[in-house]
Formats: sequence, C-alpha cells, structure tokens
Amino acid sequence: MTVTGTGNAPDVVDVVALGESMVTFLPARPGRLADVPSFHRSIGGAESNVACALAAAGHTTRWVSRVGADGFGDHLVEAIGAYGVDVSHVRRDPSRPTGVYFRTAGDRADDAHEVAYYRAGSAASAMSPAGVDLDAVRAGRVLHLSGITAALSPDCLALMRELTAPRPGRPLISFDVNHRPGLWRGRYGPEVLLDLARGADIVFVGEDEAEEAWGVTGGPAAIREALPEPPVLILKKGAAGAVAFCRPSAGDRAAGAARAGADGTPRSPGCDNTPRPAATAPALKVDVVATTGAGDAFAAGFLSATLRGLPLTARLRHGHLMAAATLTTPGDLTSPPPRPLADRLAALDAPAWETLRLGPGWTDADAEAAEEAPTP
Repeated sequence: MTVTGTGNAPDVVDVVALGESMVTFLPARPGRLADVPSFHRSIGGAESNVACALAAAGHTTRWVSRVGADGFGDHLVEAIGAYGVDVSHVRRDPSRPTGVYFRTAGDRADDAHEVAYYRAGSAASAMSPAGVDLDAVRAGRVLHLSGITAALSPDCLALMRELTAPRPGRPLISFDVNHRPGLWRGRYGPEVLLDLARGADIVFVGEDEAEEAWGVTGGPAAIREALPEPPVLILKKGAAGAVAFCRPSAGDRAAGAARAGADGTPRSPGCDNTPRPAATAPALKVDVVATTGAGDAFAAGFLSATLRGLPLTARLRHGHLMAAATLTTPGDLTSPPPRPLADRLAALDAPAWETLRLGPGWTDADAEAAEEAPTP
C-alpha cells in the first residue's frame, strides 16, 4: 500500500484525525460515581488520542473538530495543542456545548465500571460536509477516522460518507470501527460501520467487535471473508495479539514491488490476495493500570510504523508497544516509548518478544537501557 501526499500545499501533515473529543473527569479514588467526591480533569477522544500519540512520537498531525465556545472547549484545544497537534482548524460553536464524560477508576472489563456521557447535542455532533474545511481534512498523508463520529448525527454520518468516498488523490483512509452500540439509534449502526470500513484503506477492528456488530464468528479468516475490500485489515484479538491481512493496492501493483519507491513513500510488504494473515504479532505481557485508550494507542503505533515504511510485523509490534505505554498509565494518553527503545524492542526475536513484560514506568527507559536484554 502506498501512502500518498495531497500535493505541495504548505499545510500538508503526516496524519489528520477528525472526530469528537470530550473533557474527561477521572475519579480521585475508586468507587461508584455516586460515591466519588472529586474528579481530575483530562481529555478523551478516539481520534484526538491518535493525533496526540503520533505527535508525541515525532509526526506532524492535525485534529479537526468542533467544540463549544466555552471553557471546556478552551481546555480541549489548549491541551491537545500542547502535544504539538495542529488545532487551527477546530471550529468553535457558540450555540452548542463541548461534550464531557465521567468514568469510574476501574477497568472497563469490570462489571462495576461506569461511564456517564454528556454529549447529546454537542458542538461536534454538528460537524457536516459544509461545516468543516475539507481541504484541511484531506491535507495529510493519512486521514484517521472512527465509527464513533458516524453515530453522532446524520450530518456527521454524511461527512464520514464524503470522506470515505472514492476520489482521485484522497489521503490514505485509516478507519477504526469503534463499535459503540449505545450511540446508535435504531438497528442500522452495524451496516453503516461495515459500509464505511469497506471504503477505507486501513481498518482496525476487534474480534469481539466483529461478532457483536456483524455476527461474524470463526476467527480472523472469517472476518476477512466478510470484509475483503480494505487493502490492510488489522484484527485485534485482545490478549492473543493481532493479525494483519494485506492485499496489494492498485498503486502498489503499478509500482511493481513491495518496497519504498523512489519518492520514499512506504509500501506494504508481503501483500497478496490469499485469505491467510500476512503478519501476526502476539500481545505483550503488561502490568495493566487501565485499559482506556489502548486501542487508540495501538492504531497510533501501527500508523507511525506505516509512515516509516516498516514491515507489517514491525507495524503490529509498534502498535502493541504504544498500547503498552497507555495500558501502564491511568489516563487515555501518555508519552510513547522513545523511538530507539521501541525499535529495539520491536526487533526482538520471537522468544524474547513473547517473554517481554512491561510495567508502569517502562517508557522512561533510555536508549542505552533499550540495548539490555529484556527481563521475562
């Protein structure tokens, strides 16, 4: 797969991410929302999480959205901009509020976990094809989207259809399915997500999501059979790791080889049209602090390695490493591992990778520490 630019416009960036971000309130201590006396303010949003992680990893990124003309909107723009993300195309809405949500401290997999969203009628739900700067959205080598945006409103869905429609010179479309049943009104959400995924170039979906949304069981091969269109399909299997299916895009076939072209644009090696995975990567052993944001971090790690033209297995491993950085911290966002450390760990042989264990603070290791043998 070729990662293409959008011309010589001065505002071209590596990755543009479009979607809603909300102010997140994290409890000061564990317990039911009814019992927690105070909260710490943070930020949360699938697409902006990816933009922030990529910016922290050294890529140029832009976040496009709408927020209210209120203090929470100020906080989101300032906080996301502080990561080095271009926020100049975030529009302010004087008549709609910025979305907020509260969550408990527990793991999302815990039955006691609670999340309270206050996003209905938010500024971001008013995004539309006419309400965003489409040139700014498309001025990236990669455009990252998620299924959450499509569920916010009919206008947001129209925007998603516009951005994923085939057109000459469009950026590489990265799409995280992010199935959220509670956001969809009616039963048509799964069909919409499947349709949008079919129009993307890179798709991230969990095995559990595919079963819940589309009723697809039988493992990765069955999901690939149900979704054969995307040139790259990443199946996330939780603790079992991730697999990548890959088929050559038209641009790669024209290039005639799975290697970086003369212009340096990365291509996807190992792509063919067979139903077997082109690459696999077991998940890392991680001392989990919180799971929130791990999927976004995985996408950021995979996209970072894609922009660098790394092999598919390395892309999956970089996804796992970026996810591990988030899993070992309490919030949605954290500093990614230094690139020399990430590259060193991603290049480990299979036995060393499978015995590697990461805990809180592991990303603070310097490049010299990265040369040390990993501790099982």
